[in-house]
Amino acid sequence: MIPTADELAGWTLERQHPLTRGWVDDARRLAILAEEHAALDILLAEDLDIAAARAQRLAPGKPAESMLNRWVAVGNDLHVMLSMRFENMNLARPFVDATPMTRAPEPSDLPALAAAAREYYGVHNPLYVRLWTAEPGIDGTTPDRRFLGAPISELRPYDVPEGLALRPAKTVDHYDDARRAYAAVDAEHSHHADEATLQDLEDLQESADDGLLYDVTVNDEWAGYAAAIIKPDDALGLPAYVVRELVLAPTHRGHGYGRHLSALLAQSLPDPTRILIGTIHAANHGARTAALTSGRHDVGGWVQLPL
Repeated sequence: MIPTADELAGWTLERQHPLTRGWVDDARRLAILAEEHAALDILLAEDLDIAAARAQRLAPGKPAESMLNRWVAVGNDLHVMLSMRFENMNLARPFVDATPMTRAPEPSDLPALAAAAREYYGVHNPLYVRLWTAEPGIDGTTPDRRFLGAPISELRPYDVPEGLALRPAKTVDHYDDARRAYAAVDAEHSHHADEATLQDLEDLQESADDGLLYDVTVNDEWAGYAAAIIKPDDALGLPAYVVRELVLAPTHRGHGYGRHLSALLAQSLPDPTRILIGTIHAANHGARTAALTSGRHDVGGWVQLPL
């Protein structure tokens, strides 16, 4: 039997990093988590029409049932909600998400989790199972993205270089410049393209429409973008702004500006009672160091169990 949204929310909250439990009242967080689980996990486990639409769009020729979420007992008192996903909607990168579960996963659980993923979603040839943990990692898995966040009230800019500032942007006039900035980093670091990609123009314009897109400027010259979005399903049940984009133009990299962007963005956002959080790939050491130096905390992340 599929658990209720409230049950899933309770198990999810128990698995969160202790630091985050002090940021928001449990009752408020449980309500947010229950809403997320109802709208995402339970609905996708029960609605065959949605599953059929997903199959048609993401897995043509595959049966609709193969896109339904599954609540599975995998032994050792562990139950898990499995879901078929695709990395950044890339149909060549299928994986099975196993985030909602009754307790934290342990290394001894990994063979059973892999077997369940193959049993229910083998038709899609998934590359790995994605798990979430508040710990630095799980033996037998490889790192994925980490969540880094902090209450906006704690993210105060200090020692900001003279001339560095954020300016509200109503339109995405420098998208080509931002694209060139990513291309420059990709050229320097072959693995970067697998760790971070520029947000779509439409997504950045959505942030602009919501008043959450900012031009990074140095002495009034455009130097990059900082953007956020209110997107609860990427926020661990926290009332948060999620970092959507932080990018510096090549000519403004290497000057120590990156470590100030999180705090400058936090203090520019309209609601100071929220949390600022975002994901950064564990292998993206430059971005992780900048976020940590700014005052954000690593509060958990995804790991991959190769299949």
